[in-house]
Amino acid sequence: MTMAPVGPGFSTTVEALRLREWQLGPGQPRLVLDQFSAEDFHLIVDDRADVHVSSKDGRFYLGWFPLGRPGTNGEGWIVAVTGTANVRGYRMSFGTETPAEIVAAAVARVLETSRRL
Repeated sequence: MTMAPVGPGFSTTVEALRLREWQLGPGQPRLVLDQFSAEDFHLIVDDRADVHVSSKDGRFYLGWFPLGRPGTNGEGWIVAVTGTANVRGYRMSFGTETPAEIVAAAVARVLETSRRL
């Protein structure tokens, strides 16, 4: 059996194919929730212990459903921004096992894009 010659880029290709360790599990929801101030947001904890955060103008919503949002298959976080008459809004959802650090990063970016009128 003959082997193909190993070129200079071979070792970097092998390194790129190595297994990685990925962050798994929900982590600490406070990483997400600590981004909201009482000055700008309303926070409600309902009878199921789900947490709802909305901006005082009502255009931003975050929902955290630790046991999964009712009627869905494991939806744990919802982030929604209402649109305007001319531009549609958007919605993101994350599973109950999505690491809070990832949700926190997405929420931080959404909050960074807002500005007072």
